[in-house]
Amino acid sequence: MSDPTPRSQELRIPSLARVEGETALHLRIHDGTVIEARLKIYEPPRFFEAFLRGRAHTEPPDLTSRICGICPVAYQMSACRAIEDACGVVVDGQVAALRRLLYCGEWIESQTLHIHMLHAPDFLGEDDVIGLSRSHLEHVKRGLRLKQAGNAVVELLGGRAIHPVNVRIGGFHRAPTRAELRPLEERLRTALDDAWDTVRWVAGFEFPDAEYDADLLALAEEGTYAIESGVPTVLPYDERLPPYCFPLRDFTDHVVEEQVSHSTALHSRLDGRRHLTGSLARWAVSGHLLSPLALEAAREAGLGDPPSRAGAGRGEVCRNPYRSILVRAVEVLYAVEEALRIITEYERPARPYVEVPARAGTGHGATEAPRGLLYHRYAFDDGGRVTDARIVPPTAQNQGAIEEDLRRLVQAGLDRGEGSEAELTRLCERAVRNHDPCISCSAHFLELDIERTH
Repeated sequence: MSDPTPRSQELRIPSLARVEGETALHLRIHDGTVIEARLKIYEPPRFFEAFLRGRAHTEPPDLTSRICGICPVAYQMSACRAIEDACGVVVDGQVAALRRLLYCGEWIESQTLHIHMLHAPDFLGEDDVIGLSRSHLEHVKRGLRLKQAGNAVVELLGGRAIHPVNVRIGGFHRAPTRAELRPLEERLRTALDDAWDTVRWVAGFEFPDAEYDADLLALAEEGTYAIESGVPTVLPYDERLPPYCFPLRDFTDHVVEEQVSHSTALHSRLDGRRHLTGSLARWAVSGHLLSPLALEAAREAGLGDPPSRAGAGRGEVCRNPYRSILVRAVEVLYAVEEALRIITEYERPARPYVEVPARAGTGHGATEAPRGLLYHRYAFDDGGRVTDARIVPPTAQNQGAIEEDLRRLVQAGLDRGEGSEAELTRLCERAVRNHDPCISCSAHFLELDIERTH
């Protein structure tokens, strides 16, 4: 005779390693069914949107770059684009090319950090990069070389490798000479070989079967793989719904945020549905615009050919979060190649920036941070002072989809008989790292709390 008395069990993991920030996971399991997964981001709110109010229109790029030490360029570029949009200014030519070069540097350093130091240990049975350095030292060394190459790009253009100081609205305080870029060219040619080796290395990993059922959201830009600009484009999970895009000014009409009781990060839904942004979304939306070399690498990695355009060839859309490491590796190779192209074609501009005079208005800006689409909106008064600010980071957008991914993963683990504390912890930590969350960016990692009832 079964015991009718409800029983519960709590499982706590003090912190999650190999992610940026702190969070906890609460699971509710009833009669062997996972009925809820809550990713509890408990870092203190950052209040950036509040203390930007009253600031001069020149200040948000430097201030918002402090939101994240891993992707400060993303915050600077999104802020610059929003301010310039409000002021009716367009940055083009060699100054725009330098911005893309700077962003390539951040992609190289950030994606490489995640691949080699945070994500690869999961596939190779190691607890961390220290263990990985004992069993796969040459791969760790290669990762460090690649990251240092990305750092060098950011440092030369930005004035320093973390929280660049050479960026300003309209461009840069100073543009480099061709001679100053030449050492970067030599370093990046070595990095291109390292990037190829990285693609081949991760292609040999074993990937569990998995699929998420979220819509995909990424920027799309005609003629190029979107990094520092583009139009929000959606590839719905439901194949009955066609792909669509919308003006950036309507972003918050489509991506609606709400506060949840268990997290300091806001949750977002895209037109009422779960969505994901990041490398896999970029591959699905704009993969056909990668360079021939990057597409060759993607095929060698087992990704096949991307859709010819967003929504075409649905079978080639990668929805396995474990395989996100493959797309990141391809993106590193692309960023190295793109950086080399920009340097080769570079001519120092007559002026390193375009004047951006203050005026009243509202502007919108978005770029593709390594973790996904990052949106900024600013409103200014007649004196160019910020009256309102809105920042929507990628991790906050992804949180709802990550929770559902975790719920399904744990359920599958329970169905396979993997119900111990250690087994579920391993499953959850690995699943979270698939998405490379930046918790600090989203706090407006893993203590695992399992509640079981019968």
